[in-house]
Amino acid sequence: MAPHTHETDGLAGGPSLGQILGLIAPGMLDVVVAPRGLGVPVADVVLHDPAEERDDGTWAASGLILLVVGVEVSSPEAVDVLRGADRAGAAAVVLRRGPRGPRTALLEVADAGRTALLARRPEQGWTEVLGRLRTALAHSAPAGPAGTGGTDAVGGLRLGDLPGLANTVADLVGGAITIEDPQSRVLAYSRMDHEPDPMRRLTILGQQVPRWRVHELRASGFFQALWSTDDVVRLPADDRYAERLAIAVRHGSEVLGSLWAAADGRPLAEGAVAALRTAARAAVPHLSHHQTWGRAATRAREEAVHALLEGRGDAARTAHDAGIVPGRPYAVLVAEAEAAEAAGAYPARPGKEAYETWGAGATAVGVPGSAAEQRVLDVLALQAAAYRDGCVAARSGRRLYVLVPAADGEADPARALLVTARSVPRSVVFAGAGPVAGDLSELPASCEAAESVVRVLRKRAGRLPASEAVSAAAAFDEVLSETALLRVLDRVGPLWETLSGPVHEMTAHDRTHGSAYGASVAAYLDAFGDTGEAARRLNVHANTLRYRLRRARELFGVDLDDPTVRLLADIGLRLARHAR
Repeated sequence: MAPHTHETDGLAGGPSLGQILGLIAPGMLDVVVAPRGLGVPVADVVLHDPAEERDDGTWAASGLILLVVGVEVSSPEAVDVLRGADRAGAAAVVLRRGPRGPRTALLEVADAGRTALLARRPEQGWTEVLGRLRTALAHSAPAGPAGTGGTDAVGGLRLGDLPGLANTVADLVGGAITIEDPQSRVLAYSRMDHEPDPMRRLTILGQQVPRWRVHELRASGFFQALWSTDDVVRLPADDRYAERLAIAVRHGSEVLGSLWAAADGRPLAEGAVAALRTAARAAVPHLSHHQTWGRAATRAREEAVHALLEGRGDAARTAHDAGIVPGRPYAVLVAEAEAAEAAGAYPARPGKEAYETWGAGATAVGVPGSAAEQRVLDVLALQAAAYRDGCVAARSGRRLYVLVPAADGEADPARALLVTARSVPRSVVFAGAGPVAGDLSELPASCEAAESVVRVLRKRAGRLPASEAVSAAAAFDEVLSETALLRVLDRVGPLWETLSGPVHEMTAHDRTHGSAYGASVAAYLDAFGDTGEAARRLNVHANTLRYRLRRARELFGVDLDDPTVRLLADIGLRLARHAR
């Protein structure tokens, strides 16, 4: 096996294999054989399908790191893959490390060739390996020729510091900067004393370009021009918007995002176009880092939060991963989001007057329900981060879980955040806060309490017509009776299903025939036997209700003059509503 030296680091043509491997997480890849050492230059990192190799071996992969999905180092085809890559001039091949390790024949081919053989450990996913290698390649690549003003300023930033990048680029171009991903979501923006126009304000508040504006730019051909060129694309000013310059940020053929510069009431700097070109090159490692490490770190942190709330794993280590302080009291807040389906309330192509008055909620226009709900969760997470230092949030489906740190002796640290959560425009949010957990072991109980509050608020809303649904928030001690009832029903439900009797017969008849005996009995019980009030709640005549109650007694034996039957009917009908 050849020695793994760095004697040839820095060869022309790109960063060396050793430099790239030095920037990824230790243990992600193992160097099995490196016949030319680790100083070989690398041009790019690509996925490789052995089935696409030409029979005559004329394909080229000079300087590439090839990730070969589906091939283990112990498999017979590994030898052919490595030979083909070596003929094509690949810098390295990455195969999956199986339980048996590399075969002797593979090691012999590797030692005799020029292509390094690397192995991916089983616990690492191909997507993550690809992202980490591309991030390392982008970070190692030269930023551009000397003298391209601003490169030093951008190069001095911490890798992945997108807000710092936006502020630095804003100084270079003399305007307001937003950094967006390929889906027009805002990753970062420069801080300004005043915003250039309402469009930028909407974009920042909603954390994405409004959907109607995306459709407008797509229909005009602007996005086609932006994604098909490496140069700056100009969007002239009109009576609605300030002038904008945009440029795609690319890593090889992959589009990582875009930089947008908006004039802030004065013309952009004379060298704005050149500065934006330079910034786009310098932004590559930052966006690549964000794409790979940012998402992975977020997933890991959210998984740690959920583990704490479920009482899984080592609490102290999990708390460190989640970013919370052991020994500090926290309350758990749970918010469940539902985007308001009011698309008809918004004009399809709004004018200036319209979008100045909508506020952040305008971003929900045209977004499918699930996407719109995720936007609501984004806003809630942003509110939580701004509410108090140390708040940690994690989402799950349509819910956001927030750990809110409490000051010494503070009994209700999430109170103000509850009020804020129910004020998200164009949405219905149910938010509940559990009691303060004195230590990590009490977090699951606080979470369960907060979830039960959300259930209570949703059940309350379920009694109203959909058009009247509004956001609601409460702390656990404000709905103690209702949450206690939910817990009782949760535990009684399995037992009730094993029993039989008059109430069971009545509810089964309702399910089969679509009758309303159960609803009539429930309304009568909820109104404490006031027939007139119960009939009003059901929107039927009092005589109709009396008839239904009489028939319920005749058909099923549900005699509401019997206290025991009344109790069982109340429990059974509540369980039926509870199940729905």
